[in-house]
Amino acid sequence: MKHKEFAVFIMVHGRPDKMWTYQTLRRGGYTGKIYLVGDNLDSTIDGYKKKYKDELLVFDKNEAASKMDAGDNTGDLRSTLFSANTIPELAKEKGIEYFFIMCDDYNCFSYKFNEHLKFISDKSITNLDFIFDSMVDFMEKNKNVSSLAMSQTGDFIGGKHGGYAKKPTLKRKAMNSFLCSTDRPFKFIGRLNEDVTTYVNLGGKGVIFFTIPLLSITQKETQTTEGGLSDVYLEYGTYTKSFFSVMYNPSSVKVSMIGVTHKRLHHRINWKHAVPLIVNEKHRKRRLV
Repeated sequence: MKHKEFAVFIMVHGRPDKMWTYQTLRRGGYTGKIYLVGDNLDSTIDGYKKKYKDELLVFDKNEAASKMDAGDNTGDLRSTLFSANTIPELAKEKGIEYFFIMCDDYNCFSYKFNEHLKFISDKSITNLDFIFDSMVDFMEKNKNVSSLAMSQTGDFIGGKHGGYAKKPTLKRKAMNSFLCSTDRPFKFIGRLNEDVTTYVNLGGKGVIFFTIPLLSITQKETQTTEGGLSDVYLEYGTYTKSFFSVMYNPSSVKVSMIGVTHKRLHHRINWKHAVPLIVNEKHRKRRLV
């Protein structure tokens, strides 16, 4: 890569033998640094140490939790909140300027559009070094942007007729994969649904997050894959997960039903109430002289 002070940090827990993201990164042409971020409460941490050695970084989860706003009083530490907020500190210790925060269950990085910005559904990325360099270049040119994310498969429901496919411009959100900079720190908030809660809450304060629809990640199915947070989602369901975002942003987020045949509760954001908007110049009132 052109940018040498760069690394990918993968949040891991409970499945040292199933490192999909690590393998997918290498298969996709990424040659840079990778660190796995695990916690000292993980009973499988020795499996990670044995396999990944110096690429594994372990943090004290209880200590991390004492410094963060989890949004509840359950004491339940099953969350990526604590590792996500610890990674910027680890990046600084490693001399990393730009870094990606990723989950451990990605099995594909894809282009969603061709060079003419025509929707193509999926084409596997094989030049991730170039992609990551380009994203860092964008961050360097736009110092007001705090984080960039790739889109997710779910963003393209509806295929070529969906909103993302019809208009592949930057979206003011960021979920799951976060390109960050050590000189533009921010804190994730809320034990569950922390990515949504964070980009809405901080977005309302002028912090800018973007998703790039041109690029996409595909993940394993969460609740059918052992390890990670599957047990949490199965235990609490999507209502509790989504309601964390409502608690932090009651003026702009609600819980509603989504889906056609297999319906489920999910968060819904009213963007007119969520973030600052630019008023069209045509609405300016003339001053009376």
